[in-house]
Amino acid sequence: QVQLVESGGGLVQAGGSLKLSCAAAGRHFSTYVLAWFRQVPGKEREFVAAISWSGERTFYGDSVRGRFTVSRDNAKNTDYLQMNSLKPEDTAVYYCAVRSGDVPKYTSSLHYPTIYEVWGQGTQVTVSR
Repeated sequence: QVQLVESGGGLVQAGGSLKLSCAAAGRHFSTYVLAWFRQVPGKEREFVAAISWSGERTFYGDSVRGRFTVSRDNAKNTDYLQMNSLKPEDTAVYYCAVRSGDVPKYTSSLHYPTIYEVWGQGTQVTVSR
């Protein structure tokens, strides 16, 4: 079973940047799509970004497009979420998750947490005003 470990969260001022990492350990899927979600208490988990196995295809939620960048280093079994121009409303627990195989035909399904098979434990990101 693959295990995911997020790191890189913390406290940053508005306008600042953070880079999250998601390292995969254990038995891996041969190919997989990795996504980032975030969640604040009392709200549903929100899709942030996703990346295909090859790294050639990326997808972003409307609220982060143009500010966040998802990337992958398959040699290190690690994915990254570079977050720039952070806003207080970006404050949340950020999770990475994987789905085996390639990007689904209907890419909008990437936004749904239920399609993902393995989740990390989450890392807190707090953006102060």
